Amino acid sequence: MKRIINLWPGGTTKALTLSYDDGVSQDMRLVKIFNKYKLRATFNLNSGIQDESNQWVNHGIVIKRINVDVIKELYTGHEVAIHSLSHPHLENLSRELVIKEIFQDRKNLEKTFGYMVRGMAYPFGTYNETVLEVLKTCGIEYSRTTREHERFSLPKNYLEWCPTCHHTNSKLMDLAKAFINSQSESQSLFYVWGHSYEFDVDDNWKLIEEFAEAVSNRVDIWYATNIEIVDYLDALKTLKYSADYSMVYNPSSFAVWINVDGQNIMIKSGETVVI
Repeated sequence: MKRIINLWPGGTTKALTLSYDDGVSQDMRLVKIFNKYKLRATFNLNSGIQDESNQWVNHGIVIKRINVDVIKELYTGHEVAIHSLSHPHLENLSRELVIKEIFQDRKNLEKTFGYMVRGMAYPFGTYNETVLEVLKTCGIEYSRTTREHERFSLPKNYLEWCPTCHHTNSKLMDLAKAFINSQSESQSLFYVWGHSYEFDVDDNWKLIEEFAEAVSNRVDIWYATNIEIVDYLDALKTLKYSADYSMVYNPSSFAVWINVDGQNIMIKSGETVVI
């Protein structure tokens, strides 16, 4: 029997993704940092309250949401996802109101950005079975929780996708070092989440600069948005192998990579490869 291992694009075993919530003005500085280091992130927005009149104060720091006329250009090259229309505790709402919060946010964001919005992060990190059912009805394919596991594991359930850690986790840089130095043969994923305003509140923008510099520009890491991770993993799941594992067919629209008995192989979209 051949030994077959799934890989990330380019034949790497490591992937990094980031997720930031609320669409606040501090995202402008954060996006510049991510762009500088060529990192990819997902930004989760509340389209029903997406303007600077929606603001609050946290430890003396004024936090404003970004006006809609600015966000399209700001998040170019990154993914925009749902965070609900008005950021309520979804589990406290009726099913009808949950549908409104999710579906209307999706419609608004798709109209603004001109592409399909298929992902989400739970406001406050809370949800229940009704919310999970509504997400499926509304075409949401993944949703991030706030539960950290401090591992580099792949999501077991896209609708309850737990991240590696929040950026305020005291182990952030230790985890980054461990991720960089890891020699795992199988796929690993480092997933960091947070709110950009926290860097102002904690006065520690140097932390995200240090992190970004440490993990960036590495040929053995694939830098991706949340939906790109989902799409690629789903493409791997569609691979069709012959009965004796001598051939593999890729019916997806993505090129995918696998390792067969120590050799990296790319299977293009629609291609059958002898392995």
